[in-house]
Amino acid sequence: MRIPFVATLCVAATAMGALAAPSTVTAVNMPAWIEHNAQMRPLAPGMRLDSHDIIRTGHGARVLISLPEGSQVKLGEDAVFRLENLNVSDGSKTPFTATLDVIKGAFRFTTALLAKQRQREVAIHVATITAGIRGTDIWGKSDNERDLVCLLEGKISVAHAGESALTMDEPDSFFVVPKDQPAQPVAKVDPAKVAQEWAPQTEPMPGHGLAMAGSHHRLTVATVNSQAEALNWYDTLRSAGYDAKLHPVGRGRFEIRIEMLASEQDAAALGAQLHEVMKTPESRVSP
Repeated sequence: MRIPFVATLCVAATAMGALAAPSTVTAVNMPAWIEHNAQMRPLAPGMRLDSHDIIRTGHGARVLISLPEGSQVKLGEDAVFRLENLNVSDGSKTPFTATLDVIKGAFRFTTALLAKQRQREVAIHVATITAGIRGTDIWGKSDNERDLVCLLEGKISVAHAGESALTMDEPDSFFVVPKDQPAQPVAKVDPAKVAQEWAPQTEPMPGHGLAMAGSHHRLTVATVNSQAEALNWYDTLRSAGYDAKLHPVGRGRFEIRIEMLASEQDAAALGAQLHEVMKTPESRVSP
């Protein structure tokens, strides 16, 4: 039995500090869901993430997560991502601790420039690969063919089960284990392939229905005259991974909206997407 693609960030805490900002969802290209305490609901910008939460993304989706110490996690489409043991202590002398399991799909872990001095130790388990890092930029993916970790910046150690560890310190080097085969030697990848093919798989997509925390554009996807019909659209959209809201607008009328869209272009693009995929009756954009 093969172990799923698991990315694990582990740092032993050494001191208590003030509470930091929580891990939060910064941006979403829907559809996406969060499973919290065994309950599933659509993922939305601004959501706080807790230990044991699971994030799932649908076709064409992207998710950007901001961690308390300044790092970011980006997820691509059709991914399953689990957060474990998130540390919320702060302070330059207090190491950041977390465990992140990327069960499938593409992900990127990036440490912000100002956060690179923060203490952290990261151990990434990718099937039978173990990679240990200390504040760096990594891209990886698990699919039906292979499990892969690519070093974009920094330094990591990688090891296949039962073998000695290797050090990777050259940008655009990668370590891969094809499914049901031995690990391959560390190799270099063309930076153009990283920039044009790999990295875009995890980048948020402005202009394609991107929702962001603090944004105010909204899309009305249905205006109906009965509560039953309104609830039907509300439940249908939310089950499909879209963070729909239900608003009474007077005289028994209801609007079903999706809010916090980054721009008018994003709202219009999402409206076209929902009309095509879910046959929503309306696509009205409001600032």
